[in-house]
Amino acid sequence: MKLKRELGLLETTFYGIGVIIGAGIFALIGEVAGLAGNSAWISFLIGAFVAIFTGLTYAELSAMYPKAGAVFVYVKKAYGSDFWAFLIGWLLIFALISGTAAVSLGFSGYFIKLFEIEGSFARIVVSIFLILVLSFLNFAGIKESSRFFITTSSLVLFSLILIIFSGFFVSPINFKKFFEAPSLTGVFSAAALVFFAYLGFEDVVNLAEETKNPTKIIPLALILSVIITTVIYVLVSISVLNLVGWEELFRSSAPLALAASKVLGDKAFIFISLAALLTTADTSLGLMLSASRIIYGMARENSLPKILSRIHPNRKTPYIAIFLVTTLAIVFVFLRDIEKVAKLTSLGSLLAFIAANLSLIHLRFMRPDIKRKFLAPLNIGKFPLTAFFGTISCMALLGYFEIELIFVTLAILATGSLVFIIRKKRKKSI
Repeated sequence: MKLKRELGLLETTFYGIGVIIGAGIFALIGEVAGLAGNSAWISFLIGAFVAIFTGLTYAELSAMYPKAGAVFVYVKKAYGSDFWAFLIGWLLIFALISGTAAVSLGFSGYFIKLFEIEGSFARIVVSIFLILVLSFLNFAGIKESSRFFITTSSLVLFSLILIIFSGFFVSPINFKKFFEAPSLTGVFSAAALVFFAYLGFEDVVNLAEETKNPTKIIPLALILSVIITTVIYVLVSISVLNLVGWEELFRSSAPLALAASKVLGDKAFIFISLAALLTTADTSLGLMLSASRIIYGMARENSLPKILSRIHPNRKTPYIAIFLVTTLAIVFVFLRDIEKVAKLTSLGSLLAFIAANLSLIHLRFMRPDIKRKFLAPLNIGKFPLTAFFGTISCMALLGYFEIELIFVTLAILATGSLVFIIRKKRKKSI
């Protein structure tokens, strides 16, 4: 039994836009402003450069190997190593699941603000409820999920255009202040956090087995989603900081809605908050969908228990993998610290991106015979400069993560290594 191919360019592009936008603007703009001040837009631009380099790598690799599992498949094909492929896939699964928790906490922040809910555990309860609802939508089918992405992404684009208009045309702009930052370190630290805002472009490749013509559609959808969201991010960050001081923005639990209300009043606050609820839900669904497809792809390759590759006979979705993702995402919600959970996602994804870029460089030289329907630009002979710059930029951002997050990531890798060794011994004994 296979996954059902139902997606075209429109659906996959909206999937990418929906997953990317909801996380960055609605959930993290306040934290980014707190680190980079009025230069927050520069942090978004830095994150975009890192994303586009690696995005071109994923575009080429997805055209070569259009399979669910993404970087797990790429590393395995490049190096022929079950161990390294498993570790990268294992790490990325935890990155996506922690990302689901972070964005659901962002959703709950807007929810309790909008409906004036009090209580210390209100955010946890709302976050868990969201995850449960989205897990049922994920289970229902890719067609149902894609309709949700198109609806919510259209709404968020409209709401963000409204904010851009408010900041640029209603309130006078002093462009000089947008080059003022508390420190250069603050700008790059914010870029490490803001990189989380671009996570989602790589998730498009996990839809390869549910897309009608994946070798053509997936690379184009991936690139379009990064370009569109970059323009939106930069314009919105400038607009928001023109409406609200970065200190006030940092203190707010619903920063984007606060900025819009400065010009359009309480109605704008309600409208933007509702849009934030839908788009953060959109992002959470996208991350859950991607995590479940990676688990499915790894289980199908016998790197995870085979039961996780089971597909529901009616819905044509990997229902056991979806249940596992839902359970683990709820566990991560109890960490409650949205910034640290988001950075844990960014750190894991950066390591996966480094692995993908290195895999492309390796495959260019070791497997030049493979037909490539998409070729990343800027090459010196066989050597892909975009993959090289993607590797270097990802490595540079690693230096801006707290040491405790690095230890947590090492613990996840150590656990993955232990799981791999135990499974390997059991296979031999059988």
